[in-house]
Amino acid sequence: MSLSYEDVIAKYEPVLGLEVHVELNTNSKMFCGCATVFGAEPNTQTCPVCLGMPGALPVVNEKAIESSILIGLALHCSIAPFSRFSRKNYFYPDMPKNYQISQYDEPICINGYLDVEIDTDEGVKTFRVEIERVHMEEDTGKSLHMGGATGRIHGADYSLLDFNRAGIPLVEIVTKIVPGTGKYAPEVAKAYVAELRDILRSLGVSDVRMEQGSLRCDANVSLRLIGETTLGTRSETKNVNSLRSVERAVRGEMIRHAELLNAGKKVVQETRHFQEESGLTRSGRSKEQAEDYRYFPEPDLVPVEPDAAWIEKLRATLPEEPTRRRKRLQAEWSVPDKEMAAMINAEVLDIVEATVKLGADPTRARGWWLGEISRIANEKEVSIFDLAISPKDVADIVALVAAGELTDKLARQVVEGVISSEGTPAQVMESRGLKVVSDDSALMAAIEKAIVAQPDTAEKVRNGNIPAAGALIGAVMKETKGQADAARVRELLLGHLGQ
Repeated sequence: MSLSYEDVIAKYEPVLGLEVHVELNTNSKMFCGCATVFGAEPNTQTCPVCLGMPGALPVVNEKAIESSILIGLALHCSIAPFSRFSRKNYFYPDMPKNYQISQYDEPICINGYLDVEIDTDEGVKTFRVEIERVHMEEDTGKSLHMGGATGRIHGADYSLLDFNRAGIPLVEIVTKIVPGTGKYAPEVAKAYVAELRDILRSLGVSDVRMEQGSLRCDANVSLRLIGETTLGTRSETKNVNSLRSVERAVRGEMIRHAELLNAGKKVVQETRHFQEESGLTRSGRSKEQAEDYRYFPEPDLVPVEPDAAWIEKLRATLPEEPTRRRKRLQAEWSVPDKEMAAMINAEVLDIVEATVKLGADPTRARGWWLGEISRIANEKEVSIFDLAISPKDVADIVALVAAGELTDKLARQVVEGVISSEGTPAQVMESRGLKVVSDDSALMAAIEKAIVAQPDTAEKVRNGNIPAAGALIGAVMKETKGQADAARVRELLLGHLGQ
């Protein structure tokens, strides 16, 4: 791209629209009893209902309705006393019914908002993103294009279809147009998806794992000349699956649109596919209007009419808002801004909090999760959440170190043992013989041995050369296989040598 981002924002105002699809973590699908386990063998979690067999009748998943209401309440939406499902008619090979059951003109939640904070040149600024609707629908199956270079249908030799995902409960959260973001549009989009993800995670309605597709963002972008009120033509970048990619996709589309407009060309209303390697998008298909889908009410499902008392009961269960919670924890734990940001970026805040609730010192808990455990996860190329270590394990390790039964060095070995499924921290410490040697008589025996082996060094220490004690302390630590408390060894050694 020849045009700079600064050139774009000097001339054009971006307008955003964000659509986020969330797979709910219900045990069964939206309209049938099939399982929803991620990674199951292809086409093993299907039935006549989700495969669209003639005569198979859907039944709405009550848990999915509850989750949708919770999402709406957390986003300050009004919950509709009456909503219903429609058939959205279009053909995809991985959609067995040739229509999708969704909500159209009567969604379950409407008119909400979400505030996000952005670091700007003028300091922290709050942007309000207004929510137009939250509606329920079912996910499609998954197409696997084989033999091509890109994994997409173009250039593939053949395609495979997996219908395990078909029918999984899906919630779509649609914003109203978001003007007024200016040069911060990419950051606002990223912050919105990040905050939304935190809310969904706190509600427990989804695992929100973007890399697995359980949270996907469609980013709509258009440009208009600064000062104009007419909206420009939008493009929709589909299924962006990371926070970083959301920001890059919005920024990249702004530049692409500006280049077209500056050249006197028109922006085509279409879907686009984000390419992670280049940060660019490529054309998908022309974007249909709502009327193109030939929506009509789903005849096999009754309207959804949630009881008002039930809604209020759910409202009372809402957790603390993520932004407020982060600020509270930062104050309670006395965490510097930089380290708080590190926890948030590494997505370990929840697990650190769980560790602290079990009695661990916040600084120690943060250190273990961001340090040694993250290092091991990176080595194994997995998420820390996939490692066989829990907040209880880390809290126990912190307690053992505080009690003097482990040094930090020995504790790292205990962490490795726990992750290797060798047992609890206490069991690993016992089986590996890692407990700190705290018996002064045993330490004195090792000190005497070191003095005999290094008499000249010992004499230097007696004569006041304290730094020389390091060699003797090292010898003691080696003799005790690193299981001695170095501070206690130093204390005993210097006392023995008259210092």
